[in-house]
Amino acid sequence: MTYRRISYAVWEITLKCNLACQHCGSRAGHTRAKELSTQEAVDLVRQLAEVGITEVTLIGGEAFLRPDWLEIAQAITQAGMLCGMTTGGFGISLDTARRMKEAGISVVSVSVDGLEATHDRLRGKNGSWQWAFKTMSHLKEAGIPFGCNTQINRLSAPEFPLIYEHIRDAGVFAWQIQLTVPMGNAADNSEILLQPYELLDIYPMIARVAQKASCEGVQVQPGNNIGYYGPYERLLRGEGDAWSFWQGCNAGLSTLGIEADGAIKGCPSLPTSAYTGGNIRDYSLRTIIEETEELRFNLGAGTPKGTEHLWGFCKTCEFAELCRGGCSWTAHVFFNKRGNNPYCHHRALTQAKRGVRERVFQKVRAQGNPFDNGEFTLIEEPINSPLPENDPLQFTSDRIQWTQGCEEAKLLPSLVD
Repeated sequence: MTYRRISYAVWEITLKCNLACQHCGSRAGHTRAKELSTQEAVDLVRQLAEVGITEVTLIGGEAFLRPDWLEIAQAITQAGMLCGMTTGGFGISLDTARRMKEAGISVVSVSVDGLEATHDRLRGKNGSWQWAFKTMSHLKEAGIPFGCNTQINRLSAPEFPLIYEHIRDAGVFAWQIQLTVPMGNAADNSEILLQPYELLDIYPMIARVAQKASCEGVQVQPGNNIGYYGPYERLLRGEGDAWSFWQGCNAGLSTLGIEADGAIKGCPSLPTSAYTGGNIRDYSLRTIIEETEELRFNLGAGTPKGTEHLWGFCKTCEFAELCRGGCSWTAHVFFNKRGNNPYCHHRALTQAKRGVRERVFQKVRAQGNPFDNGEFTLIEEPINSPLPENDPLQFTSDRIQWTQGCEEAKLLPSLVD
C-alpha cells in the first residue's frame, strides 16, 4: 500500500557550521561522522519524491558549507519538489545568492535572534547580525523571496518589537517564531529559557506585534511550540480565521526530519536517540515511514490511543484529545518524555486563575550530543510567592522595548474575549 502521509521534509545536509549558537539544539559545528555522500543524497531525493514529499527545506549546521549543496538543491527541484533553505546567513555573498537562484532554491529563511548585540551573543560570533542582513540584501537582489526565523527566549524577548521592525524594513514576507527549549546547547544554557509563568507577559506582546505585522503585509508564522488555545490563538495561526488553531503534533503525519548521516525522524527537532525510526543506509525511506513506531506514534490521533501518553496538567486539560500535549519536542526535552507541555498559554492562564505559578529547573544535565536533552523538574507554587533571587534575566512586561507603533496599538476586542 502506498502512503501519502508525509508531505514536508526538513533535511540537515551537514552539521558543519560557522557559528556557535548558545541555543543550537543540534550542537552544530563539525561535520557528523559518515555524512551522506553525494550519490546517497541524490538517491534520497528520489525516495523523498516517491513517498509524496512536495517540499524540502535544507538546513545545517550551515547548509552551504557542504560542497555539493547546490547539486542537492538542484536535484530536489528537478524531482518536482520545492526547495527552500534555512540559514544563519553568515557568508552568503551576492554571487552565492545568484547561484542559489539558478539551482532552484525558491525561498530562504534567515535567522535573526535579537538586536545586534543580543544576536551576536546568542550566535557566538561578532558580525553575525550584520551578515544576516547583508545576506537578506543579496537574496533580494538575486530575486529569492525570504523571511526570518527568531528564537524567543529571555535574551531576545525584550527586543521582540524592535526585531520585527528591522526585519520588516529588510523586506521579509514572513516571520517564523519559536520558543527556545532545552535541547543541545540550550540545555547547557537553561538560564536563557523562559519560565512557564512568563508566557503570561510574552503572549500579549507577541499578539500586538503580530497584529501590526499583519497590517503591514508580513505574515507571522508560529512554530509548533507557540500557543495554545489562548485568546490570541486564531490571530497567530490564521490571522483571525475561525478554523486556524493548534490541532496536535504532526511529527510523522505531515513532516519528516532527516539528519546528515541518513537518520530519519518524524520531525527535525525531535531528540535523535528517542525518535529515530531508522537510517536510509539500512532501510528504504518508505519502509521507515510505514513500519517504524518512531514515525507512527501520532497515527492514533482522534482515538483513545491518541491521549494515552498524556500526564500531568495535559492529561486533565479539556483540549487533550485535540491538542495531544502540544509540541512533542518541547515536552520531551523538558521532562525526557512527551505528553505534558509546560509551554502552553492556556495552561499558564488556567493556573493563574487557580492562583498557581509554574516554574522549571534543571535536575539532570544533557550529555553533550547532538539533539540531546537533560531533564527538568516542574514546580507549582502560589502565584504571589517570592521568586528566586539572583535571576537577572527574569522576563516581565516592563522590560519590553516597544516601538511607538506597537505600544500605541490596541488589540482588537475579538482577540481578548
